[in-house]
Amino acid sequence: MTSSVFQLLGGVGLFLLGMVLMTDGLKAFAGDALRGALVRFTGTPLKAFASGALATVMVQSSSATTVTVIGFVSAGLLTFPQAVGMVFGASLGTTGTGWIVSVLGLKISVGTYALPLVGVGAFFRLLGRGRTKSLGLALAGFGLIFIGIETLQGAMQGLSSVFNLAALPSAGLLAHLLALLVGIVLTLVLQSSSAAVATTLTALHTGSVNFEQAASIVIGAAIGTTITGALAAIGGSVPAKRTAAAHILFNLATGLIALLLLPVFLRGLALAQTHFGLEPGATSLAAFHTAFIALGVVLFMPFVRPFSRFIERLLPDRGPTLTRHLDDSLLHAPSVALEATRRALTETARAHIDGIARALDGTPPAADAAQPAAALDAIRSFFARIPPVGEGEPPSALRVSQLHAIDHLTRLGSRLEPPESVRKALTDPRLAASRDIARRLLATAATGLASNTPADWLDSVTRDAAELADIRRDGRPALLQRTADGGVDPADALAVLDAMRWLDRIGYHAWRASHHLASDPAAPLSVATPADITA
Repeated sequence: MTSSVFQLLGGVGLFLLGMVLMTDGLKAFAGDALRGALVRFTGTPLKAFASGALATVMVQSSSATTVTVIGFVSAGLLTFPQAVGMVFGASLGTTGTGWIVSVLGLKISVGTYALPLVGVGAFFRLLGRGRTKSLGLALAGFGLIFIGIETLQGAMQGLSSVFNLAALPSAGLLAHLLALLVGIVLTLVLQSSSAAVATTLTALHTGSVNFEQAASIVIGAAIGTTITGALAAIGGSVPAKRTAAAHILFNLATGLIALLLLPVFLRGLALAQTHFGLEPGATSLAAFHTAFIALGVVLFMPFVRPFSRFIERLLPDRGPTLTRHLDDSLLHAPSVALEATRRALTETARAHIDGIARALDGTPPAADAAQPAAALDAIRSFFARIPPVGEGEPPSALRVSQLHAIDHLTRLGSRLEPPESVRKALTDPRLAASRDIARRLLATAATGLASNTPADWLDSVTRDAAELADIRRDGRPALLQRTADGGVDPADALAVLDAMRWLDRIGYHAWRASHHLASDPAAPLSVATPADITA
């Protein structure tokens, strides 16, 4: 018995280790391509559902998909309804593990054949370069999964004579609730619903549990995995808590529906076995797992948006608006973290521009006037903690561009409150043209950064910035000459020159920040820059 218990623990450990290695390897092998595909194919909740299911089948981990979704929502790459669709897809996609175990792991003794796969994967991991190392990790993990399943089978056969749950009552509500509790506890102990399902499938295959008990255990595993998500979300950001809440409510409701409709499912499986050739045992249990999750998807998908609004009301976001995209959970994915800082910088830039526009018009500062400066400090701190990316990779260009944006926004922020002499001089008729150009530049930049204008908005901002520079360059000598001739009071002239310089600088920094925060920051400027404007 002791050897069987040790064998059971080792089998579970090998299975879990294989899952972790395969998931990490596939995620690293796919890299930004997987993240880009997930974002690209999530336009609607239905597309998001398909993306979530496909991604989970590929990496064999609903947790990995859910963590990625949380990161995307935090970074602003996905709306919350899209994230909910992906969570539903991840719940369905994770049932693929049951099919792999039942169709391959239990029918074919692949443990021996999986050993060379582990060896090849280990060599790739040690001797390969770049993505080959990640592929090796995935291959080794895939092999370990089947070695773990074979070890589990041997352990279950040894334990079936000692702990035979199949001998216990399987009918009645109490029996089903007991089996459900076993599934929840098993998932909490193993910290993986996939491992709990694989263990249940192996137990069913060896006769340690009967089918009804196994079905209830699988339902318990679906419910138990939400507790893991809830624990992971404690202390997390609001998007993380919302995503965890969506996962909990969906799996809990789906599990309860499956428990209530279990007799209906059992009759349906019996019909499928009789008329469609569905194999009894582990394959039927995998089909049951997929069927009740799919039923939950069918019931919830038409109400994704109302469901999302309910969770948003349940967990409102009361944090700082400008930095809501910054979440430490993004730091493990530099490209996503950089996109989060770009969005935070864009919103902070709009807040700076609004403050400058108020100062230009002589309007009192907004009640939250101090927020942009605080947001910029928070962005700088978050940006400094983003791990480096290899030279020449696209995120490197984005990182450099964001450093420029931070620099220009810092300088723009220092001009939010012009000196009193400049405020008075801004009303001077000689600056009317410059004021109009500056207002137009700021309005175009603000709406352009919000994606509310045509694609050529940056050209307009660039032209206005150049025109402000030309006015200052040509107007300054003329004004000084008139002052020297006695036509202008020196104090007034100096105040007008300061205001002229202030208008030129705010136009310049607003333009440069807009350029670096545009959708393609690495692109060259489309309009020639005056020779006296330096980067």
